Amino acid sequence: MSDAITPFTVAIADADLDELRQRLARTRWPERETSDGWNQGMPLDYTRELAQYWASTYDWRRFETRLNNWPQFKTPIDDIDIHFIHRRSPEKDALPLIISHGWPGSVAEFHKIIDALADPTAHGGAAQDAFHVVVPSLPGFGFSGKPARPGTSVEKIGSMWGQLMARLGYGRYVAQGGDWGSIITQSMGHTEREHCAGIHITMPIVAPDPDTMNQLSAQEQSALEAMTYYNEWDSGYSKQQSTRPQTLAYGLADSPVGQMAWIVEKFYAWTDCEQDGHKHPENVLSKDELLDNVMLYWLTNSAASSARIYWESFSKHNLEPIDMPTGCSIFPREIFRSSRRWAEKRFSRLIHWNELDRGGHFAAMEQPQLFLQELRDCFRSLR
Repeated sequence: MSDAITPFTVAIADADLDELRQRLARTRWPERETSDGWNQGMPLDYTRELAQYWASTYDWRRFETRLNNWPQFKTPIDDIDIHFIHRRSPEKDALPLIISHGWPGSVAEFHKIIDALADPTAHGGAAQDAFHVVVPSLPGFGFSGKPARPGTSVEKIGSMWGQLMARLGYGRYVAQGGDWGSIITQSMGHTEREHCAGIHITMPIVAPDPDTMNQLSAQEQSALEAMTYYNEWDSGYSKQQSTRPQTLAYGLADSPVGQMAWIVEKFYAWTDCEQDGHKHPENVLSKDELLDNVMLYWLTNSAASSARIYWESFSKHNLEPIDMPTGCSIFPREIFRSSRRWAEKRFSRLIHWNELDRGGHFAAMEQPQLFLQELRDCFRSLR
């Protein structure tokens, strides 16, 4: 297989969009939940509302055009075709940056920040903060190829990203990630030390320091309570995807409403979306934004292939120390929120630390201006 980098254009067939609408029209609905709110999952009324919007109003071509406004490419790495956006900066001293998403995210997470990172002077920033931006779709996600055999772990993906950046001619670069992207980026702190100059993460994976258990800060206590809630009430998806992703995929691959609900429930749970005592994903993201992301799973039939990252890597995290320059931005609705002193046990060269007052798991979508500032502040010292 060659190392060729081939231009890529998204071009979904009209027949695929027609079939989607037909499937939505034929949905067999369950009965309504027996309690109010989202505590049994995505409520029937809102699911029907969003599905109706999807079928009658949502315009895929709008987002397809948005994707195609960025230079997109594919290149084979370790027998898997990797799709990526490559937005070069007009600034000659721009710092190369690779950004990684997770599940249930996609390259759609970064639609508000790509241009601002690459061309900051056109978006209220300074030329010295410019980046050459590389945004790949993880193997098995979106328009990337699907692994045909076991072994595509987070460490493997981190190594693949190193190959991608070398193939693009970047001998020195920085990396950023959230969710699985955060774990991939942390793995690069071990495997890509020769060329990766630093990392920024929004979900640092660290163990709570046992020596602090008798003197927990309010932030640490809150973090432990959030993790307990996640384990008891919010982690069923991960158990299924890490043990039996193939069984799950038959339902999600066959039902667009099933795929939509499986994803949107997590945007409800993990975004900072409560306003005036009312929690709802549309308090921070539009229907179009939610569905743009869902479409990158539905149109590419990625329910099984995206879930397998859990089968490959869930509960297998490498917690070895990282001595690469590291920045952490802790958003208040993140799933796991480390404290600085816990993080310092793992990251010996912590160059940036900030605990923000708003934002959640999908920070680049929810709070793009805050996210942009965090990346600029973090990497400024590495230029």
